[in-house]
Amino acid sequence: MQGGNQRKPLLSELELRKRLGTLRLDKLDIEATKQLLADLGKRWEPLTQLTEAELQRLYAETGGNPLLLTWAAGQLGRNQGRCRTVEDAVARLQEAHRLEKVNEKNDPLEFIFGDLLDTFTDNETQVLAALAYFTEPARLSWLLPLAELSETAALTALDDLRDRALLIEDETQATWFLPPLAARFLRLRRPEAVGAAGRRLEAEAYALATQQGGADNAPFTELEAAWPSVKAALPLLIAGDNARLQTVCNALDMFLNYTGRWDVWLKLSQDAEAKALSAGDNNKAGWRAFQAGWVYYLQGEAKAVLEYAERCAQHWQRAGSGNREQAYAIRLSGFGYNLLKDYPKAITAHEQALQLLRSPNPESRDVAVGLNSLARVKKESGDLDGAEADYHEALRIARKMSYREGVAIYTGNLAELYLARENWIAAERLANEAMVLAEGIGRVETIAFNHHRLAQALLHQHRASVALPHAQEAVAIRTRLRHRELAEAEATLAACEAACPGG
Repeated sequence: MQGGNQRKPLLSELELRKRLGTLRLDKLDIEATKQLLADLGKRWEPLTQLTEAELQRLYAETGGNPLLLTWAAGQLGRNQGRCRTVEDAVARLQEAHRLEKVNEKNDPLEFIFGDLLDTFTDNETQVLAALAYFTEPARLSWLLPLAELSETAALTALDDLRDRALLIEDETQATWFLPPLAARFLRLRRPEAVGAAGRRLEAEAYALATQQGGADNAPFTELEAAWPSVKAALPLLIAGDNARLQTVCNALDMFLNYTGRWDVWLKLSQDAEAKALSAGDNNKAGWRAFQAGWVYYLQGEAKAVLEYAERCAQHWQRAGSGNREQAYAIRLSGFGYNLLKDYPKAITAHEQALQLLRSPNPESRDVAVGLNSLARVKKESGDLDGAEADYHEALRIARKMSYREGVAIYTGNLAELYLARENWIAAERLANEAMVLAEGIGRVETIAFNHHRLAQALLHQHRASVALPHAQEAVAIRTRLRHRELAEAEATLAACEAACPGG
């Protein structure tokens, strides 16, 4: 293909915009992509010579976007012969995406949207600016505070934009979505409107997190309903003031843990650790490193747990923090050793941590947490008597302190201990009790644990058909969480299925 070849234009900008009502911004499937390129090939013969591999390459790089496909195909043969192949066209597309400002005469975003911006009403610009922050379909209630419009005005603007194929609406879910391509262009060409919506989004998310997070709001019904809006604001909060970010992290830690949003929790903790360090806030950097290490423990990454235990210890040492922080760093290392099944080191670490936690107050939530951690490793090492004593003491303190999470967890852990003692009836009773408590606070990991415990207790009582739904639910939750004990739940499920009639 030579740069001097004469060709008909694939679609002029004017023609393309006239077709916006039928050529949408959302993703085509591969068959629709082939049909589009075949239609374009009627105007430009080299497109008919694309190999299957080249077609797949164009599809992958454009994300199946019909307008980007049209633009990329139109690059073939341009630029005095420097864009002779599909790889050349893809390189040009990637270059354009990397640049904040490109030659508007050959900018893929300008080609697709161009003077459409001049046709937007103020209300349409406001709702588009609000939608630019959402990476998943957004509900009207999330957009209204950001767009500062009435419900009627916002719906009118959304309907008009949908009719022009600029948005994707899901009528059954009552949501709208602005494709990333359009959001990027809007940020470049309407930064003031997008920035104003972002400031309102950040303020709204901060208020939601600080007012609806924390233990007193478990099971977090209101925060759960508004979570996509809070999630959309996290990049803005991370880029903003450190103290504000650390306040949000403190407010969201329990919510993210309870609801199993561990990947979000890990990323937020890591970003907030870096932010704290850049602000010279070593104490908060230590807590964010601890939370990241805890997520790695939940997912069974022993090496990362030990690395983060060392990180938080170093941060807290630089901050001159006290016994509590030192104890939590040691405790985290104990969990790393526990994953490695190095029980002597794990027990030593948890005993050291517990001694530090007891120094200011022999009966506190921290002491209950430390006792439970020590009991767990004792149980796994085979010291059932020692584990039972520590679990009962942890449960006594948790009840005294009205520590709901602790009561739920420690009750379930006692059920697990009775499974190890093969006391199936007691294990079933305690697991049922713990399930009610866990569901009351919405802690999904604890719910999964109790489904697994019930499945085991019932299976050993020859009640496999009753055990089966519990085993299935335990596997479903742990799969979603990528939990460190997924394999155990899968083994129990297989045993239930084999023991069921016809299994």
